[in-house]
Parts: sequence; C-alpha cells; structure tokens
Amino acid sequence: MTLERRDGNLYYYRSVRDGEKVRKVYVGAGEFARLSAEGDILRRTDRKAQRAQEMAELGRLRALADPVLELVEAAEILARAYLIASGCHRHKGEWRRARR
Repeated sequence: MTLERRDGNLYYYRSVRDGEKVRKVYVGAGEFARLSAEGDILRRTDRKAQRAQEMAELGRLRALADPVLELVEAAEILARAYLIASGCHRHKGEWRRARR
C-alpha cells in the first residue's frame, strides 16, 4: 500500500495479489487517499494485535492441555500393560484374548 505524492497531489494505491502477480489498484486522491491509507493502517494494526492475542491464547490453552495429554498417554500405557498381562494380543489393531 502506497501513498504517493505527484506534482503536489496525493494518490493512494493498494497492492493486490492476483494469482502469482501483485498489482497496484488505484483507490483515490487527495484527502480521500490520506483517509483510506490511515484506515488501512488501522485495520492492519488491529489484525496484527488480534493475531498476537490469539497466539497468546493458543499458548495458554496448550499449557493447560499438556498435563491432560500426559495423563492420556499414561492411561494408554497402563491399559496396554493390563491387556498384555491378562493374556491378550493385538490382531489387526484389535485386542484379542490368546487361544488356550
């Protein structure tokens, strides 16, 4: 996004991705150009702040989930140990009792 000054006038262009190419699209001139540029800057900073907040929230949720995941892993290990101790084996992903 560029705010260009030519011959004393302001012109505002937005960069738009069109497939692999990036092209400039004319938005406006004069006061409208300045207001559009400021609005885009505000939207960009809002999105950036929101992303930072979401990343912080994601980190907090991951920290809360870690003990639960450890507990799930321990429970799976204990269940496997119990099944093996009781004479079961795995056959195509399923637990079955051994033949006697």
